[in-house]
Amino acid sequence: MSENVITAKNLTLAYDTTDKIINNASFTIQKGDFVFITGPSGSGKSTLLKAFYGNLKPQEGELNIGGLDMMNIIKHKLQELRTHLGIVFQDYKLINEWTVEKNVVLPLWIAGYTADVQSSQAKRLLHHVKLTGKEEKYPLELSGGEQQRVGVARAMAKNPFLILADEPTGNLDEYSSNVIWDLMENACQQLDTTIVVVTHRIPMMFNIPYRHFSIDAGGNVREVH
Repeated sequence: MSENVITAKNLTLAYDTTDKIINNASFTIQKGDFVFITGPSGSGKSTLLKAFYGNLKPQEGELNIGGLDMMNIIKHKLQELRTHLGIVFQDYKLINEWTVEKNVVLPLWIAGYTADVQSSQAKRLLHHVKLTGKEEKYPLELSGGEQQRVGVARAMAKNPFLILADEPTGNLDEYSSNVIWDLMENACQQLDTTIVVVTHRIPMMFNIPYRHFSIDAGGNVREVH
């Protein structure tokens, strides 16, 4: 029997009481699903992702992430949930004063893992994102594509049960895009990680089964089959 990682029932999201961004959405996302969310600019794709990591509370309906009720979640439970999520931002959100290795292991450092664990995990992940040898570089010494690959490695540092990615390849060259998609495909298939990606365009060359949710200009969410 499949395990639901995300459950939405009649979910409405809004930044104020009059302007609904996501309108009465109901869907489930199961463990090991790879989900693309598409829609026109301003349709609410990033807003939905924000709700998934607790940056926006539902206005109406229900939203359950990893067994937690996001309408009524208390602060320390939300912080605990976020330690088990991997989040990839379009603008990287790296710490420019820290080395590449230190950026990658940030989630492990916060969680109190030993220096040996941090170092070995950084080495493994930087190998996967084709950045071996760049451990002591700083983000501003890297290209945009390389910075985003550091961001993806950081999101995977603690082997999260759910990865949320907002336009992870939107501004990247083809090589970096392919590295990121390959890494996410492998995480989904080999680790059974649930992955939700907001994107304007689903990649043409995608090698594993996926689900596709579309949001229209009215904030209605439907699954495309």
